Amino acid sequence: MVGSVAVPVPDLDRTDHVLMLGANPYASNGSLCTAPDFPGRLEAIQRRGGRVVVVDPRRSETAAHADRHVAIRPGTDAHLLASIAHVLLAEDLAAPGRLAELCSGLDELPDLLAAFTPESAAHVCGIDPDTIREVARELAAAPTAAVYGRIGTCTQEFGTLASWLVDVVNILSGNLDRVGGAMFTTGAAGQPSTKGQPGTGRGMRLGRVTSRVAGRPESLGEFPVSALAEEIETPGEGQVRALVTVAGNPVSSTPNSNRLDAALASLEFMVAIDMYVNETTRHADVILPPPSPLQKSHYDLALLNFAVRNVANYSPAVLPLDDDQPQEWEVVLRLAAVVAGAGIDADLAAMDDEIAQAVVGAAVRDEHGTVHDRTADELLDVVGERTGPERLLDVALRTGPFGDGFGVEPDGLSLARLERSPHGIDLGPLQEHRLPELLRTPSGTVEVLPEPIRADLPRLVASLDRNWADSVVLVGRRHIRSNNSWMHNVRVLTKGRNRCTLHVHPDDADRFGLADGAAAEVTSRVGRVTVDVEITDGIRPGVVSIPHGFGQNLPGVRLRVAQEYRGVNTNVLTDEELCDELSGNSALNGVPVTVQPARDELSRSSDR
Repeated sequence: MVGSVAVPVPDLDRTDHVLMLGANPYASNGSLCTAPDFPGRLEAIQRRGGRVVVVDPRRSETAAHADRHVAIRPGTDAHLLASIAHVLLAEDLAAPGRLAELCSGLDELPDLLAAFTPESAAHVCGIDPDTIREVARELAAAPTAAVYGRIGTCTQEFGTLASWLVDVVNILSGNLDRVGGAMFTTGAAGQPSTKGQPGTGRGMRLGRVTSRVAGRPESLGEFPVSALAEEIETPGEGQVRALVTVAGNPVSSTPNSNRLDAALASLEFMVAIDMYVNETTRHADVILPPPSPLQKSHYDLALLNFAVRNVANYSPAVLPLDDDQPQEWEVVLRLAAVVAGAGIDADLAAMDDEIAQAVVGAAVRDEHGTVHDRTADELLDVVGERTGPERLLDVALRTGPFGDGFGVEPDGLSLARLERSPHGIDLGPLQEHRLPELLRTPSGTVEVLPEPIRADLPRLVASLDRNWADSVVLVGRRHIRSNNSWMHNVRVLTKGRNRCTLHVHPDDADRFGLADGAAAEVTSRVGRVTVDVEITDGIRPGVVSIPHGFGQNLPGVRLRVAQEYRGVNTNVLTDEELCDELSGNSALNGVPVTVQPARDELSRSSDR
């Protein structure tokens, strides 16, 4: 819609109303929307008289603190958002204001969303139509408001359309790119929308190629991981026969993980850069251990570009490297040299210099940048003795929107200045009216109806005729003590009650013959697990939930504490064929399952 990787985030500190879908910041602290103490910021909205509305099939930790909890049927967020947009348009509540002249395609929305009346959406979402109208009217009536969708809205069958509709509702309500609404962070480094000619560009091109076997679309140079197993299994030109993983555990995090687990075992060669022998790296022929996190510097190049304030902070390494211990970037560069045919003895310093030359060269060629009239050699001389990521970061900071321009703005940012500011530098609140300068679209407008979206909308309309209430569906959840799966090998954080349980509504427990604390067998098209039952009215009927990230008890895993924990991998149940057709992204929520009492308590270990 805007032509580059620029995702608006809710202006939490100044908004009067926030509508959150698929987000549980009381457990995750926000993820994409980067904010210290996200829960405290939500509570501050309520203290100043605002409202927090949470859409979630569970009464999550965040939903429990909300002013309104809307218990939606999983996988139907796009239908709800389309219905909210329909209400705004049908009841003359849409007030895009200045956005109307900055957008193209707005006039087509009433016809395209005509089918999504609250009554039709209620059938799909399992939400009373009057509730849908109230949510839309409250959003329109708020002095300022922001709609925020996160991972739960993305990992479903209509994930791309749901993400698109978040922006559509923010536009229709007049809350995009304004104080208190959904705003664009100005990243200090690495943000595409701060490079090149303001207000125009080539735009985003997705699906330029498709994967070899299932034809999954490319996005930003990547194929969806749901295609990985079949690309390994299927013979022919382009078959994946070797794999490199870096700090990843796809056997745990990928749908139908049993299939990928078997596929990895068939590879001719695998190398992992990792500190753990986990479910994935146990298949590696070579594991290259990286330095400890305390031996590495850190600048969050990704998430600081989605922060609720414009900030920059850098953490130097706390501990030195051991003798002859390579940096992690040197390990990666050495592998790249081998793959490129340069051999194990390639000159890494020369490769590092070549990369730096390319990065600085791009900055020098940018006619709209601060260093256009300089030379690459001159700028690299100013950077000095830095190498690797620190050199690239220094260049990015200096040529960014807050940078010193290599001397043009003496008080501007550089890595040296961040090193002198161990608590980071506050660059101020998010600024409104970054549109149209932020745009990188060919039309110079916010393209409300990109062609891939337009082509996918009939699929969403057709889904209104399904019988959505027929099946029981699975959703995930996370726990703050697990931090996904990262903390499962820390003894103090695994103490206490079992947290890897199946949440089931009391009505469903009676229907399926389940008892609290007993074992249940959960089966999907691709797998089966046996898991302890936890009966709770904190989940809507027809939905069950298992937390993700558990199940580190496969043969060969060397995580002693995690192996002892009684947990199952929920991705044994998720289905690689259930995905968002537009992006290829896996649908990890709304997975059809059957549930019954476990046939034999002894089946637990074999099922895992």
